[in-house]
Amino acid sequence: MGDRTEELPLPLLGSFHSANESEEPLKRTGTIWTATAHVITGVIGAGVLSLAWSIAQLGWIAGPLCMIFFAAITIVSTYLLCDCYRFPDPEHGPIRNRSYMEAVKFYLGEKSQVVCGIFAEESLYGCGIAYTITSAGSIRAIQRSNCYHREGHKASCEYGDAIYMLLFGAVQILVSQIPDFHNMEWLSVIAAIMSFTYSFIGFGLGVAQVIENGTIKGSIAGVSAATTANKLWLAFEALGDIAFAYPYSIILLEIQDTLKSPPPENKTMKKASMISIFITTFFYLCCGCFGYAAFGNNTPGNLLTGFGFFEPYWLVDLANACVVLHLVGGYQIYSQPVFAFVEGWFSRKFPSSGFVNNFHSFKLPLIRPLHINLFRLCFRTVYVASTTAVAMAFPYFNQVLGVLGALNFWPLAIYFPVEMYFVQKKIGAWTRKWIVLRTFSFACLLITIAGLLGSIEGLISAKLG
Repeated sequence: MGDRTEELPLPLLGSFHSANESEEPLKRTGTIWTATAHVITGVIGAGVLSLAWSIAQLGWIAGPLCMIFFAAITIVSTYLLCDCYRFPDPEHGPIRNRSYMEAVKFYLGEKSQVVCGIFAEESLYGCGIAYTITSAGSIRAIQRSNCYHREGHKASCEYGDAIYMLLFGAVQILVSQIPDFHNMEWLSVIAAIMSFTYSFIGFGLGVAQVIENGTIKGSIAGVSAATTANKLWLAFEALGDIAFAYPYSIILLEIQDTLKSPPPENKTMKKASMISIFITTFFYLCCGCFGYAAFGNNTPGNLLTGFGFFEPYWLVDLANACVVLHLVGGYQIYSQPVFAFVEGWFSRKFPSSGFVNNFHSFKLPLIRPLHINLFRLCFRTVYVASTTAVAMAFPYFNQVLGVLGALNFWPLAIYFPVEMYFVQKKIGAWTRKWIVLRTFSFACLLITIAGLLGSIEGLISAKLG
């Protein structure tokens, strides 16, 4: 187990803790309900829009069962990680691990922290790419929705999305220059409200469409494919999409660090996780199942931009506008930890560099003086430009979500929590619990590989097609 030094900041809560145990203790006032709210805010996002398509690929039996299966896996992973917050005793130990990265370093050492950091940074960077793709698709959907309303549902209302990605990137370049953006709690609140709004609209439109159809579409086997191999690839890709929608391991310990004690934080967090996963799974099943029931084999990849719904057009526009507003803030929520990590590393590496450390003030009329750091300006601009460029090169919603979900599911949600739990509980090799958890980890690895291969195949096929 390693010593505590700096840690990688994590998203959504914006709590950039110091690891110095001699600091004045933080006042923790969180409860089971605040923890539940944080988890739901962190989990429900743009991934919910792909779940109807995922169920369509898997069918009426395998689709819902896979969602329940991923929910169960998330609960197991969460329970293991909750016990790693305090050491040596999970309820009363004096040592706190206030973030995921801090816990990995403490239990598994610096080398594991480096590997974990690569996956964590890739995950956050990937979210920026996915958010750019999704926001551009939603802006384009608003334009198409209005076109269909004016000219009829058979009209050729086709628009490119490159210009919208560039527009979104330009907005993010400006917004990313605001320092400490992650500490603006109002941003997370607005993002959460927008997330629930468009998710409920998608759910409501699906229910309305089923009632209008007067029948439940779909089949046990799901959407048919030209060959068995193609069917397997689509099913694997669907697994990747579901994997993207569920895990929240990377923010769990930060949420747990907000909880008051007594009762012990791990017990409160386990209860909060159970409640939030139950709510999220119920919500996911409703959105995914009603979307598939409404459109059957024609279920779109994105429930709001695939134009299964044409009317009421203003409601479709509202939902997509909520998606864009959510993702404008969500992009920053997931990018600011990367900014803070890289800028902090350069500042420590080059303490005498004026380019890295000096700030220059600019006074503009009617607003507070701006403090500009040249390294921050350059790095954040290049970062946003790179996510925009990758999104423009691979503008494929389902495939990108599948790759990101599968790539990060096993290492961040399964492997590291299991390994840390072994150390925390001092579980010896070849004991019954060791064998069970190793088998659990290996099974999840196989699922991750299948989802990753299917999503990469889908991404390549979409690009070449």
